[in-house]
Amino acid sequence: MKILILMAMIGLSAVAKSQGEEAQAVMQPIAKLFTGMNLGDSAMVHSAFAQSITMATIMQDKSGKQILRRESSLAGFLKAVGTPHTEPWSEPIWDTKIEVDGTFAQVWTQYAFYSGKKFSHCGVDAFHLVKEEAGWKIFHLADTRHTTDCKVPSVISDQFK
Repeated sequence: MKILILMAMIGLSAVAKSQGEEAQAVMQPIAKLFTGMNLGDSAMVHSAFAQSITMATIMQDKSGKQILRRESSLAGFLKAVGTPHTEPWSEPIWDTKIEVDGTFAQVWTQYAFYSGKKFSHCGVDAFHLVKEEAGWKIFHLADTRHTTDCKVPSVISDQFK
């Protein structure tokens, strides 16, 4: 588990370094979010977010109908992260694009979600961040979720074999 966290941090750092110092700072709360999820540390996850947030997930139900699920609170997500689960959650990312305009940033990245070694789903994470006095904070997170047609790079999927 610690190896996966380290590899994720190295991957996030490499992406951000290639895009500059400010991009590194933008990626810090995202790295904190994923590390906190992996450790089941809801306080760490909470610290990555601004005080007021929105979240959205776009996915299909079992019949194939598109669903847009919105949240205006972190409470449910934090409870899920902090509730003990038998396997660590891992969300490796790739093909990350970072854009910054002053105190606003957005990050668009492909991801795969694993519970322990078991693949769950893939998609895109889209983060909106604001630069506060304490640093960058996530104020909006939207994601898509797919269980088929996932093109997870082998360098990632091989970690979960």
